[in-house]
Amino acid sequence: MKTAPSSPSAKRRARNARKLKHPGAKVATATTTPSAPRSLDELTPVHRRAAGIDVGSAENYVAIPADGLEAGQSPVRVFGVFSAEQDALVEWLRRHQITTAAMEATGIYWLTLYDKLEAAGIEVYLVDPHGVKAVPGRKSDWLDCQWLQKLHTYGLLHRAFRPDPPIRRLRTLTRQRAELVICGATHLQHMGKALTAMNLHLQLVVSDLHGETALRIIEAILAGQRNPKQLVLLRDERCHKSTVKEMEAGLTGTYDEEQLLVLQQSLDAWKFYQNQMAQCDQRMEKVLAQIPTAKPAATPAPPKLVAAAEPPQKAKRKRVHHGPNASEIDFTQVLTRICGVNLVKVCGLNLLSVLMLVGEIGTDMSRWRSARAFCSWLGLCPASKISGGKVLSRRTRKVNNRASTILRLAAVAVGKTDTWLGDFYRRIRARRGAPKAVTATARKLACIVYHMIKYGDEFAWPDLQQYEAKAKAHRLRRLRKEAKSFGFELKELEQAA
Repeated sequence: MKTAPSSPSAKRRARNARKLKHPGAKVATATTTPSAPRSLDELTPVHRRAAGIDVGSAENYVAIPADGLEAGQSPVRVFGVFSAEQDALVEWLRRHQITTAAMEATGIYWLTLYDKLEAAGIEVYLVDPHGVKAVPGRKSDWLDCQWLQKLHTYGLLHRAFRPDPPIRRLRTLTRQRAELVICGATHLQHMGKALTAMNLHLQLVVSDLHGETALRIIEAILAGQRNPKQLVLLRDERCHKSTVKEMEAGLTGTYDEEQLLVLQQSLDAWKFYQNQMAQCDQRMEKVLAQIPTAKPAATPAPPKLVAAAEPPQKAKRKRVHHGPNASEIDFTQVLTRICGVNLVKVCGLNLLSVLMLVGEIGTDMSRWRSARAFCSWLGLCPASKISGGKVLSRRTRKVNNRASTILRLAAVAVGKTDTWLGDFYRRIRARRGAPKAVTATARKLACIVYHMIKYGDEFAWPDLQQYEAKAKAHRLRRLRKEAKSFGFELKELEQAA
């Protein structure tokens, strides 16, 4: 019996031999005429009236095609960044009948210019700097804009994703709210540090410093109350982390006027950020009302591989968190109207995570050709670095994507649930480790979100028995393949006996 090659080099030689045996394969020789163009001048122009813009903090370098310019007139001009100069830049492009422009995403300096070009009817290509940084010959901003113009003319630049204006306004608010949450958490830490410095171990006797019991006790301390027995009377009857005696012992300390000032300022700052978050929520409610309703799906949803079933008894109602960072406004109905489906029903996603996710990816899934392309944009797919027929690496790409972070955090929460996604997470974690399990589960969540928004299909719980049977069959196929690679055959115990 002939065994399969085991070493990477042997596998590579066998794979190359199979390619050579294919009847349609062609072997390159020294006399073979290259079919690909040898220079940019041999390519077919895709955007004939294209411009390249090198955006900077103080100056914008703009290059346009030399066709149609007067003799001696340079195709490159330099404009400032003030509003009047940006308007002159747009007018100069329109005067030369420019239909599309490419610019690099440099910091935040491109934002206002992008909006002005878009309002003027010029198609803007926002390009990732990593995609053009390796082009040789770019030594200055003057040459940089010319390279961008030439590459864009021949269609060699890929446009970065940017949602529609209503979604962009929502994204601004969701990101601002996330920053307010971080700032508020910092002042909570300052409150805990000030209490510990006075030997008041309130964190050990209550669940959270932002809970009702802790806030009442802190405000009483700042009001002048120092008696632990009086402070314990502010304890909520639902507080079960400590007993009355333990709480009384934890509230016995040495009070310091300077630390009390730090505690007062930290509490005021935390309340300030809570008020700021409430204002963001009110503004988001108005912005969400301006986003159009989701249209019916143009194509029907593909058939499911596993039959749907009733949700498990524990998962019929999600636990609603009423923490300090939770919104007082229920956005469930308006999000369902915008997306066409209720994404809150998905395992691991809550109201705020869905709100932030919609602000990052929008509701138009036609921006990505498939769910695989969507996962690749999120950085949740393995990359393929192959050289000389050898796989160098399959690690996922390093991306700075907020939507990917939201899905990864949701994957960690899913791993603690007794659901089919939680079972998948634990199965991958046992075999590949926690980081791989988080990425794989986040990819499944991304595919679910893409499928629901694109086809308008509500989240359905798969039949757990069929799902486990499918997972078992997949594992058996993998074991049979692995046993065959070592020259063995996998059989059941009854058949072997």
